[in-house]
Amino acid sequence: MNEKDLASIIKEREGGINANERARYAPTTSAFATLMRKVYVWMALALVITGLAAYYVANSGFIFTLLNNQLLFWGLIIAELALVIGLSAAINKLSLTMATLMFVLYSVINGVTLSSIFLIYTAESITQVFLITAGTFGAMAFIGYTTKKDLSSMGKYLLMALIGLIIATLVNIFFKSSGMSMIISYVGVLIFVGLTAYDSQKIKEMCNSIEYVDESAQKLALLGALTLYLDFINLFIYLLRIFGKRE
Repeated sequence: MNEKDLASIIKEREGGINANERARYAPTTSAFATLMRKVYVWMALALVITGLAAYYVANSGFIFTLLNNQLLFWGLIIAELALVIGLSAAINKLSLTMATLMFVLYSVINGVTLSSIFLIYTAESITQVFLITAGTFGAMAFIGYTTKKDLSSMGKYLLMALIGLIIATLVNIFFKSSGMSMIISYVGVLIFVGLTAYDSQKIKEMCNSIEYVDESAQKLALLGALTLYLDFINLFIYLLRIFGKRE
């Protein structure tokens, strides 16, 4: 063993080689706490906006217009996809104000498209499933935040499984199999439970690698909030399909 090899081993033991590995253990930048707080505050605000929008639409006449107009409904779905893709792809070109407005707009549109759950499921079961989702999400986010194990390899498999889930969902639109729909729901829960832990660790590492809370850093925190928001919403939808009591 030469001196170079010995120095490498010493640095590795001291945590001097892998920044992501250090980030899994303890915060190392002054910006970390501020950025993590912004991630969860933005995510929580987006959930509140989505919930209010869904409740308002469900208790107005617009819900029937939405359900009876397939062109409008699919137009909103396409708008959601465009906003998510646009926000993720062009985040470096957008100002923080514009990125925030896009996130808020997405939250509103998502609330509109989700408003039909108030006509399908009882208000009590929606509340119960929301609390179950919040508890599950919180537990997995805590695990992802605190674990010292690298979850990146698990994340790769989960992303591949997510692609398979999307394909299965699209296929089942044509077959309309209730049994397949239930299987998809259970698999969806497992995937988003895992993604919550994986994304929490990834966001922690990202925030821990940033030195200053400038506009670029805040935009990355906004993307982190969007990621966790999507995990929460999808987990809620799949749990609602399993445990929700219909009207």
